[in-house]
Amino acid sequence: MTVVPAAPSSPHVMNTYGRLPIALSHGQGCRVWDVNGRAYLDALGGIAVNTLGHNHPKLVAALQDQVTKLIHTSNYYHIPLQEELARMLVERSGMTNVFFCSTGLEANEAALKLARKFGHDKGIERPEIVVYEKAFHGRSIATLSATGNPKVQAGFGPLVEGFIRVPINSIESLKAATANNPNVVAVFFEAIQGEGGVNPMHMDYLRDVRTLCDERDWLLMIDEVQCGMGRTGKWFAHQWAGIQPDVMPLAKGLGSGVPVGAVVAGPKAAKIFAPGNHGSTFGGNPLAMRAGVETIRIMEEQGLLANAAKVGAHLKAALQTALASELSSGAVKEIRGQGLMLGIDLSKPCGALVQRAADAGLLISVTADSVIRLVPPLIMTTAEAEQVAAILCPLISTLLKEAE
Repeated sequence: MTVVPAAPSSPHVMNTYGRLPIALSHGQGCRVWDVNGRAYLDALGGIAVNTLGHNHPKLVAALQDQVTKLIHTSNYYHIPLQEELARMLVERSGMTNVFFCSTGLEANEAALKLARKFGHDKGIERPEIVVYEKAFHGRSIATLSATGNPKVQAGFGPLVEGFIRVPINSIESLKAATANNPNVVAVFFEAIQGEGGVNPMHMDYLRDVRTLCDERDWLLMIDEVQCGMGRTGKWFAHQWAGIQPDVMPLAKGLGSGVPVGAVVAGPKAAKIFAPGNHGSTFGGNPLAMRAGVETIRIMEEQGLLANAAKVGAHLKAALQTALASELSSGAVKEIRGQGLMLGIDLSKPCGALVQRAADAGLLISVTADSVIRLVPPLIMTTAEAEQVAAILCPLISTLLKEAE
């Protein structure tokens, strides 16, 4: 048996992640095991990626089958699985066309390019895009500039120009920031901010922004990279508001762990790109497309949208019950989110909980310094949700008492 030291490191891998001293070897369902044989309940899901959990028999069989046929060809040729996955996404979104890439960053970058091209096609020389405080859209120079986190941006200036930043859920702030500005071409936001602290956009706000974009001929671009693909109980989180965006980046859960990204566009944006305007070597490769097709098929077969809504509500209620005294005292500010995308906002930094939870056999993350983020596989059961609460809540209570 391989024993991982307390602080594994490699002289050959760039030091870009603050990793835990854990090396995972395999998984089954919502559980994973490290190389030392220790089990963990996975409430992180690869950061909202492992939609079907680990080692799902139907997904594994489909990917094994695809590997024996084609992994990659290139977009010089037609790829039937692209057409199939595009059709599935169009049908579930009500939109019209799809561009495939490999990551959420790439999908968001493509959305920004669409918005700029949309503006240039209208004769706007310096297009501007509205983005949000606490947003996170990626770490390329353009998506980093759209991101609302100074810590992530530090050291990478000069940032890309052309962004107007506003607070979430304030239509008046949006109107004031864009008043008499003919260069605005799009509004770009996450339906539920992920890295920014699991901050949902209000349903009325989503509808108000849709109306404003229609009135002013702007593109409404909704980043569903983390909150999409069934995580909230609908295919896409904005669907709870009964609206439809013009541009929708996707990734993370779309391939259940196989890297795949997509930009879904409605009629207003679907024809902006022409051949040569954008592309991706790996985007839309047969293996990634098979992963996306099978993910959607299995989600529907197993009723995972309904499961995400049911189990997410059960988990939220269990957390609220177990942390009732902390909520009443304000030590826990709020438990927010929807479906299986939940954030527990504490009154103090709680990064230490990531290691403490792992020591107790639970995988979580902490984002925005003081928000515990729970984004488990959509196959999680109510019994497993209760286990998450049973492990996590005492750790939260202990952490909060330490500073008293």
